[in-house]
Amino acid sequence: MDSQVLLIKDRVHVAIETGESHFREFKSAITINDGIKIPRPPKEVCKDIAETLVAFANADGGELLIGVEDDSSITGIPHKEEDLKMMLAAPRTHVHQKTPLKNYKFLKVDFDGNVVLYFQTEKSTETIHLTSDGRCLQRKDRETVPIPPLNITFQRQEQRSRQYDRQFVDSALVSDLDNNLVQEVGAAICKGLSPERTLQHLDLAEYTPAGLKIKRAALLLFAKDIVKWHPRAQVRFVRVAGSELKSGIEYNATEAGVVTGNILSLLVETWEKLRPFLVQTRLSSGAVFEIKTMYPELACQEAIINALAHRDYSIEGRGIEIFIYDDKMEIKSPGLLLSTISIDNIKQLKGAHESRNALISRVLRERGFMRELGEGMRRIYELFKRNELSPPEIISQNDNFTMILHQKSVYTTEQKLWLDEFKSDDLTPEEKAVILLGYNNNIFSAQDIWDTLGIVDTEDYRKIVYSLQSKGILAGQYGNINEAKRIAKNKRIPFRQFRRYYIVKADLRGEPRRPKVTEAALLKKVSKEKEPNYEKTRAYVANVPYSVSVHDLYEMFGAVGVSSTFIFQ
Repeated sequence: MDSQVLLIKDRVHVAIETGESHFREFKSAITINDGIKIPRPPKEVCKDIAETLVAFANADGGELLIGVEDDSSITGIPHKEEDLKMMLAAPRTHVHQKTPLKNYKFLKVDFDGNVVLYFQTEKSTETIHLTSDGRCLQRKDRETVPIPPLNITFQRQEQRSRQYDRQFVDSALVSDLDNNLVQEVGAAICKGLSPERTLQHLDLAEYTPAGLKIKRAALLLFAKDIVKWHPRAQVRFVRVAGSELKSGIEYNATEAGVVTGNILSLLVETWEKLRPFLVQTRLSSGAVFEIKTMYPELACQEAIINALAHRDYSIEGRGIEIFIYDDKMEIKSPGLLLSTISIDNIKQLKGAHESRNALISRVLRERGFMRELGEGMRRIYELFKRNELSPPEIISQNDNFTMILHQKSVYTTEQKLWLDEFKSDDLTPEEKAVILLGYNNNIFSAQDIWDTLGIVDTEDYRKIVYSLQSKGILAGQYGNINEAKRIAKNKRIPFRQFRRYYIVKADLRGEPRRPKVTEAALLKKVSKEKEPNYEKTRAYVANVPYSVSVHDLYEMFGAVGVSSTFIFQ
């Protein structure tokens, strides 16, 4: 016991010198009343002890010193012996009886003539601890903060999932792997590498005096008998009749097969199994039955790769599931989206990425299945946009990450009929978006074009206007642009917001569209309409009352000769 006391005293000394941190907390046992130091109520100190230790156990562990101030000065505990006993029992009496602290230490230490209580607890990996009044707390930097127990569950599961593919499996041997697959990957890195060297180069194995130690990632990628190492390394296919999964007597789903194997074989076999579901036989407009691909194939391949590369393999009781509905397809992977990435990050298409399974992702990149992390998701969205289909939905909830791919067009039936008038014009998606602005004889502005296409560069605006005008589709309501500017100015409307464009199409009698303007003449015309560089000429006005309208501002600035192309934001 004496040696333990000496050891604790050394630790207390180091702790006080180091100061408070994520792993260390000091609590005073005194309070000042009218300039006199008096002992704090023992119940308050016991409450502090329980709260701090619970917070440490729910985080990364830590140590608590009672009788030390925040500035590391030692003031001790001027309490009676019975109060000290109450404090030392606080980790038991003030922690919820159903979530007791198991791995904790406590000791009373005489430090330079002052009594200090020392408590230390380890990180808990099995239990989420609560105080005796049912509060869940966790250590965040230097603070003890309340947190929902479910959040701690997710944090621990995420940590396990991040470490899963890097763990060594003692019973695994190189002979448990498909060496042909290992050599294929090795050849992509450097020809002539042996399976053992390939595994070490990819950090999938490590040479030790006892032989080559294999990591889980190697087994997930290359195992001959994957079921021996992971019971649900598989993809299950479910066919759903209709657009909604029902239950009970109305259950409308049938098993369509299960593919099991290591990741590299699953990438190939899952795709072969899925391909027949991507096409349907439909009656064409010419009353002829034809086979139509309902989803972009490359996007579906990327979705499969994404699911196999990023699923949570530490969840061994479930595999990937693909539900094929009449109008959509859902790819459901075990595990939530990583906490460091949000759904908004993904939808912004900026390549947000972080790999749960770093070793698996590295091998898939080396083998050519993946490019840069984050590119796959962006490519899926771009392919759906290019094929004029509604963007995929992504959902992260109920311990699953789900991607929903739709067959639905981005256009309504009425919009399709309107665009069909321009079938022969070989339109880009951007041109179609502008043409939709003119649906139902709508008159629209240059600003509408900028906003619809998300244009930030004047040259991009000029190109789209030129392209549509050269095809005879986009026209101005006023033949003379100067006349349009005059009217806009009289109406006190910024020219870029002045509605003047309309869409021209062949009439119902099939008469040809107006003669196309020659390129030289059109370039001259469009150059006159070219928007100025607003970044260089923009005026910023601040502290404007809400009662002031855009027209009021326009009239005020117009009095000093502001151009009719002045815009307000």
